[in-house]
Amino acid sequence: MRALGVLWQSIVVVVSVALVAGCGNSPTSPGVQPEITNVADNFQYQVTNVQNYSHQANYVWQNTGTTASVNQATAVTGGSAMLVLLDADGTQVYSRSLAENGTFASTAGVAGSWTIRVTYSAASATVNFRVQKAP
Repeated sequence: MRALGVLWQSIVVVVSVALVAGCGNSPTSPGVQPEITNVADNFQYQVTNVQNYSHQANYVWQNTGTTASVNQATAVTGGSAMLVLLDADGTQVYSRSLAENGTFASTAGVAGSWTIRVTYSAASATVNFRVQKAP
């Protein structure tokens, strides 16, 4: 009976090692955990060392104004990363590659719950942007 227990433990160890070794070749996305500040009229997003990452994420942001000021300070070294803003009616008021750095203005939209959409396509980057209610 003891020999059967030892055999079972050996099989579990071999299978576990095979599974762990196989994980290095799996096409899973990296664990990207952006640092986000999301309060009325001010949204900030930062993530460092993204490597070959493809994903789209939407964030709801309260803008009490009708336009936004966007500051982008990003380094894209591969692939692409896009930032899109949709106003409270779902109308696109801003779209720009995050590889473009600077401060930009959205077009006028409807105040309320805006959507901030970040799209990565095989991107390698450090991303930092801020969206604020325009004065």
